[in-house]
Amino acid sequence: MFKIEAHYKDLLDNLHDGVYFVDRERRILYWNKAAEKITGYSAGEVQGRRCLENILRHMDARGVNLCKKGCPLAKAILDGQPREAEIYCHHKAGHRLLISVRVAPVRDAHGVIVGAVESFSDNSPKAAILARMQELEKLAMLDPLTKLPNRRYVEISLGGRLEELRRYGWSFGVLSIDLDHFKRINDRYGHQAGDDVLKAIANTLVNNSRTFDVIGRWGGEEFIGLVCNVDAKTLLAAARRLRGLVEESHVPLRPGSGHGEHGRTVPVRQETLRITISIGATLATPDDTLETLLARADQLLYKSKGAGRNRVTMD
Repeated sequence: MFKIEAHYKDLLDNLHDGVYFVDRERRILYWNKAAEKITGYSAGEVQGRRCLENILRHMDARGVNLCKKGCPLAKAILDGQPREAEIYCHHKAGHRLLISVRVAPVRDAHGVIVGAVESFSDNSPKAAILARMQELEKLAMLDPLTKLPNRRYVEISLGGRLEELRRYGWSFGVLSIDLDHFKRINDRYGHQAGDDVLKAIANTLVNNSRTFDVIGRWGGEEFIGLVCNVDAKTLLAAARRLRGLVEESHVPLRPGSGHGEHGRTVPVRQETLRITISIGATLATPDDTLETLLARADQLLYKSKGAGRNRVTMD
């Protein structure tokens, strides 16, 4: 066990990066203000708990749950070597964030490893996203609920991408994305819970896409992704990554949620909602029109639905 002096806590609480300390059992001893801001979890919610309890549900790019296998903190405690990585963190609000982490062992006065420290920073393309949002708001092209580009903007972007493909050969793909069993959430927990799910999924999709790609809300529980400069292999990999990130996200229920059919109150036994997405993925061709491209992506989406949902289908 080790302690952090008060003057060090003051210093750490003024950093922009999230910082937390764990002991050898990976029990969280300290959680700074930036960690609260980045993750949404307060110090009171995590201190005293072990990070291996899957609080932040860290994942790598392959979808491996690092809290259960391959945790950088655990490795640093075992071999005493510092590490750096980019991983996906679960935000308390339900969406996924790409973060850069740096891990180092903590030793006592005798050189014995007594724990580890991790610092992390939000690596999602927020600045570019915020600039795009401000532009779209001016043009009335922003969906008011999810703050994503709306259908009109997606259609304009698709037209531009098709023109670039014909003129310059710049490839792109389309992802038709639909939330699975979304009506059940609205019926059981109410529309407020449904709105929270839509916002969380939207944040996961946009925070884990490149700044020059477009993720938009097509309508209802359906989203559209325009993924630029890709071949079939990379488009499929992008679709699978987004599907896996959404599957591992958990959206917290607000107190009092739960209204069944005809307004009946349904007791809420769980604190979070989990949801999956189905995706249809296709590469655009020079012969495509807006209508043929969207129809093909939509047909592939329904193949994913028909095959059991929570999967990607690509032509």
